[in-house]
Amino acid sequence: MSVSDDNANHTRPSSQTATLVVVCVAHFLMPFMMSAVGIALPVIGREFSASAVQLGLVETTYVLSASVFLLAMGRLGDLVGRRQIFRLGLAIFTVSGGLISQAWSIHSVILLRFFQGMGGSMVMATTMAMVVTAFPASQRGRALGIATASVYAGISCGPFLGGSLVSWLGWRSIFYLCVPLGIMAFSVATVKLTEEGATAKGESFDWRGWIIYALSILALISGVMRLNRGGGWWLLALMGVCGLILFLWYEARQPYPLLNTNLLRHNRMFALSNMAALFNYAGTFGITFFLSLYLQYVKGFPPHTAGLVLIAQPIVQTVFSPVCGRLSDRFPAAKVATLGMFLCAVGIGAAATISKTTSLAFIVLLLVVLGAGFALFSTANTSAIMGSVAARDLGVASGFSASMRTLGMMASMAIITVMFSFYLGEQSVTLATQNEFIQSMQVSLMVFSGLCIVAIVSSFGRHPSA
Repeated sequence: MSVSDDNANHTRPSSQTATLVVVCVAHFLMPFMMSAVGIALPVIGREFSASAVQLGLVETTYVLSASVFLLAMGRLGDLVGRRQIFRLGLAIFTVSGGLISQAWSIHSVILLRFFQGMGGSMVMATTMAMVVTAFPASQRGRALGIATASVYAGISCGPFLGGSLVSWLGWRSIFYLCVPLGIMAFSVATVKLTEEGATAKGESFDWRGWIIYALSILALISGVMRLNRGGGWWLLALMGVCGLILFLWYEARQPYPLLNTNLLRHNRMFALSNMAALFNYAGTFGITFFLSLYLQYVKGFPPHTAGLVLIAQPIVQTVFSPVCGRLSDRFPAAKVATLGMFLCAVGIGAAATISKTTSLAFIVLLLVVLGAGFALFSTANTSAIMGSVAARDLGVASGFSASMRTLGMMASMAIITVMFSFYLGEQSVTLATQNEFIQSMQVSLMVFSGLCIVAIVSSFGRHPSA
């Protein structure tokens, strides 16, 4: 049920360091590109005379592509070797970023973002499996904590560094940056990393299962992103859910499935840890979105000041993730994750009380609590997931857990879309509609706090004594 430490025990320290370096660079680069590109969208739109829909596609195409390929790339890592998939993903991501810096139209940006999302999925589906393989169980939590901290560092730096680059050098400079970082990580991975070998060598890839999964994810995410546009999109989202149920039924009957459904049916730790991750991201992802609008439209802060306030959460997560990783080495990861989820639930529940008169100190305190809670949860939960499967399933586990994060984020934004549709209708968030905005935020956060409670139950339930 747990990962063998044989590979890790025989991994050279230099290779362990190199693994952590390239994983941290990749973990920094992916979220940085997401948040920095968001800052650059208005400038890109002006240069190419792009519509709001086209600018939305710059972001959503990346998310869709990554979601479609994550599980498949995790499985391919088990079949052909994770370092190979990781390196290929870095190459695709880096080349795509370099080409976007030379883009000639908004359509070329959107197309290249699809390939960048595919490359990103190859990287993110293999990184945690590489860390688990390189480090023994006694050091795994600390290593995963450092890797997780680099994600939050990328999130933190994106708005500020990205905004500065756009102001000083133009939007293309953001994509220039990914080229040297990508080349550096690719070079270190090529020279320093030892290939652990294919853990599922000789097995076939389940193409039919992947097609069912890909079409279902496309339908689900496309429908969820447009729920406020009417019944047809609700139907499309429902078709996506039904498709995922069909996918699980199909996979249970395959000799070499894309997803080993026995992990969900018979591995309590794996199933409940991933369920906890799904509900955690569904319950926490939207808080930054709401607070960004609240600080600007209700409190009247300019964007850079709002950003300075919001950076409190990722900074706490960056600082505390390695510490929390060490805690998960000393204490059961499930218990550490449950404590973190409890802090997240407290923070989200308190955030549901925010009104026009809420003090800035209270908001900063909430962000600190959420940052500490998420640092505890994310690192320990990842350690619990990756430590609960055999070596042959590490890639699938890494890809599946990343998929749960993506689906949780999409669920969070779907809830926000529905609430905005109900309280604001077709109106935009402005000073004139701030009362309706606050109502939609409060109700959404109450729903989010309920999802956090479900995550706590899932997290607590996986412990053997539960």
